[in-house]
Amino acid sequence: MKRKTLPKLLYADSKGNIFDHPYLTMAGMNGTEAVLPESVELIPLPEDSRLFTIPDTPPIAWDEKKRAFVTVDMVKEGRRDLRVQAVSAFMAPGYMRTLLPACDYSRKKVHLPLWSYTAVGWDEDSERFVVAASRVDANENWLPKNYDDRKLDPLVRKRLKEMPDNRLLEQLSRCAVDYHCFAAKNLFFRRWEAPLPTSPVCNSRCLGCISLQPSDCCPSNHERIQFVPTPEEIVELALPHLNEAPEPIVSYGQGCEGDPIMQADTIAEATRRLKSATSRGTVNFNSNGSFPDRVRMLCDAGMDSMRFSMNSVQEEFYNRYYRPVGYKFADVVESVKAAKERGLFTMINYLVSPGLTDSEGEVEALLRFIADTGVDMLQMRNLSIDPDFYNERMQVSGRGMGMYRMLERVKREFPRIQYGYFNRTRENFYPEGLETSWPIKGKKR
Repeated sequence: MKRKTLPKLLYADSKGNIFDHPYLTMAGMNGTEAVLPESVELIPLPEDSRLFTIPDTPPIAWDEKKRAFVTVDMVKEGRRDLRVQAVSAFMAPGYMRTLLPACDYSRKKVHLPLWSYTAVGWDEDSERFVVAASRVDANENWLPKNYDDRKLDPLVRKRLKEMPDNRLLEQLSRCAVDYHCFAAKNLFFRRWEAPLPTSPVCNSRCLGCISLQPSDCCPSNHERIQFVPTPEEIVELALPHLNEAPEPIVSYGQGCEGDPIMQADTIAEATRRLKSATSRGTVNFNSNGSFPDRVRMLCDAGMDSMRFSMNSVQEEFYNRYYRPVGYKFADVVESVKAAKERGLFTMINYLVSPGLTDSEGEVEALLRFIADTGVDMLQMRNLSIDPDFYNERMQVSGRGMGMYRMLERVKREFPRIQYGYFNRTRENFYPEGLETSWPIKGKKR
């Protein structure tokens, strides 16, 4: 994106009103260092994104006159000095952030909620917000504009009347209506990917778990399922979806549960019944992959694809985030290999954060991991967590090579690796033009 001037700093007053600075330039944070964004990673703020403040935390900007990064505590407003706070973007799905918001995190007084935080500025040339990001998935099914709650509510009531004794349906109705889970809404709209939560327990203790958090940390986003559904309850929901929905996917492993690998026997039985009843649709399994023997059993039961969650392909950082109980990092790697060896489309739910994900050590480890496992896709998912808290727990210091440069390097080494954000239907596992599938050419605005 060619521009005459770099984007301006955005800041907010105490009431949350957002302004652009008359001369200070937008900065971003990679790891623990403030940096200027490269032009290649500046894109228009995606539609359906949101802007947030980082409370009582002053932003950092680039001062061209001083040729230095400066912390902006106060801004002149007439004769008054106005105390200001940093601004962040929360992007629509399908976009990977390349820089964190630049601010003085040492001044932050609150633990930030479980959202992903992205550097954002104001482009005077085009008169629009810009973010440091790259689009990694062209699927537009998951955009908020596709989820009209006015149409949803009558469908929820209808389905509940049709299956009054199905506990899983009742759980997903709460997910759709109370927590606004798009996947749960898809079940009632009977389209695209629908969820099949099964497990009230987990053997990871993730720092950023969205369904279970200690009270002194930050509130979880969802209420975790409290029961294990029967194979009959699962099939009763999943079979009509597979048979009738456009682009149908049903997925085990959702935000409102622990890890479905803990209920592998139930899931295997339900999947065998689904596969014997229909040849339509895609059955997907999202998991931490902690038990390779169970992964093999589920592959043999008829899974079409598997996605394994990892924040890092280095054991040290993986353990710091997942804090595994009763399994090891090596078990996860073995599970990825097992799924691929049995012919499944195999993905990593790669929870990324600038500074760690694009560090030299992580990128080198990722290249070895891809070569060793043969994984098909890296879902570049922005890790939703307080970035300062995460960097402190991961002991991140300094900066990485840049997230965009990391994507370039991996794609250069492995042209057939796919970047993404969402699960795929069987028909679209290996689309034509894999080698040139990224960067995604955005729509002109």
